[in-house]
Amino acid sequence: MQHVKLLMNIILLVLGHSVSYAARDIRILGRTAIAPAQAAAGPVASIDNSGIGAVSGLGVNWGTVTYHPLPIDTVVQLLKDNNIKKLKLFGVEHEILTALAGSDIEVMVTVTNDHLADMGSFDAVKEWVKVNLIHYLELKKGVNIAYVAVGNEPFLKDYNGKYNNVVFPALKNIQNALNAANYSRIKATIPINADVLYSPDINHVPSAGVWREDIADLMDQIVAFYHNNSAPFTVNIYPFLSLYYGKGKFPVDYAFFDGNSNPLMDNGAAYTNVLDANYDTLVTVLNKAGYKNMPIIVGEIGWPTDGDINANATLAQKFYKGLVKNLATKKGTPLRPNDQMNVYLFGLIDEEGKSILPGDFERHWGIFTYDGQPKFELDITGKGGKNTLVGAKDVKYLSKQWCVVSPSVTNKTALEANADYACKNADCTSLGNGSSCSNLDYLGQASYAFNSYYQNFIQQSASCHFDGLATITTEDPSSGSCKFDVQLAPAPVPVAPAPEPAPAPVPDSAAGPSNSPSGSPSDQSAKSESVRSAFLSIATIVSLLFGLSAFHSL
Repeated sequence: MQHVKLLMNIILLVLGHSVSYAARDIRILGRTAIAPAQAAAGPVASIDNSGIGAVSGLGVNWGTVTYHPLPIDTVVQLLKDNNIKKLKLFGVEHEILTALAGSDIEVMVTVTNDHLADMGSFDAVKEWVKVNLIHYLELKKGVNIAYVAVGNEPFLKDYNGKYNNVVFPALKNIQNALNAANYSRIKATIPINADVLYSPDINHVPSAGVWREDIADLMDQIVAFYHNNSAPFTVNIYPFLSLYYGKGKFPVDYAFFDGNSNPLMDNGAAYTNVLDANYDTLVTVLNKAGYKNMPIIVGEIGWPTDGDINANATLAQKFYKGLVKNLATKKGTPLRPNDQMNVYLFGLIDEEGKSILPGDFERHWGIFTYDGQPKFELDITGKGGKNTLVGAKDVKYLSKQWCVVSPSVTNKTALEANADYACKNADCTSLGNGSSCSNLDYLGQASYAFNSYYQNFIQQSASCHFDGLATITTEDPSSGSCKFDVQLAPAPVPVAPAPEPAPAPVPDSAAGPSNSPSGSPSDQSAKSESVRSAFLSIATIVSLLFGLSAFHSL
């Protein structure tokens, strides 16, 4: 009996606890990378599945926090080649929306947290809807915008109520402006974090879920508004983060979909994976509020492939295969059996510009690599057979050359100092413990750092100097799962056409256009991407109920 009481006392401490992830909104886009000239002295094979659509309910998130993006048209074609019909963006991005015009891809755009306060005036929102939504809807070949995400996890505890007073007014104004413009089919929804939910101390199971006390009234108003407008509730769920923050104590099997011999029992319902338990906690709360049939969207769910011992292509493939199988069979959850779950995978392509404050894995969530190639075979159709992901076509790279440590180097101290310097201005997350390049010796690690820097600065010769410790090679230094990348070729700078010759001189005529270069590359800077965090509470309960140690500290 004392053992049971002890377990329950531990459980009450952790239920409703979610990852403290305000840091996910911190990006390193403002970082000033030192120019190469200045830096020199300083320290899967694919099978075409065209014609076969992705399994019903499956979409992807396309984040753009990267310094060397694939051309937008290439990514849109990648979506089409894989028959991905649903897309979520982390902003309202002109170039992307324009490229999507005429496709049948359903789109969710996002109003970032920083712009929520601007949505307090209905007149201002009507104009915003006109410029940022209706413009694309009414193109000759329109964009299929279906949802507007109003912020991203704005009720996160770490925000200390910063957005509490602006989210609901923004939601109402956006939806009402859409309705007034005869676009009521487009629904506004707020992607939420797990910490808007918790269970009472005496009963930590999905069926006991309730709203967090400080925003309970606000959440009741929001779901009532959803109901009145037939809008969905959106939640982000990350089984990987439950495993990551479990620090070795979380039962690995519960992150996947292979079943478990010791399911979590709740009023006769058996929970064998974290996704179902998290999902049904929300279902419970909605049921209690009187909205038993409210649609739910899982706005983000995924598994990274590098940056942690559990972040690799093997486990990611296992996770996605199980998830797609669940979607294909319409298995549903114990509280919503035989129901089509709607999810957006996070994410489409790796983003090397993301902050690594939450973990090195943050830059490796893509199911495709930085150059649009599949990381593993995956049948997203749910039909089995030989269907698998199709890579991006006609990708342009820089020359096949790499920057590595010079064979004559003997000064280990200088080498390490220069490697550290390189990593401050490039992506070295694959070198961390348990990552794909963690087994390299110090020479290999320095070479990886040098090459990452060299590629980041588009192979400029001055970016492979490092006090004379580096040299350029045409021999690929990649080894096993540790890949030394060659960067994408930058998009060409548009040049104004030369003027046509005038038929005859005309006195006092205006000068013709110059044939000097003009214009610049499209702004490819990464756009806003709000915080994400994990639904950890039920995952923690699972580990506790099966005699595993509790975890609650981040």
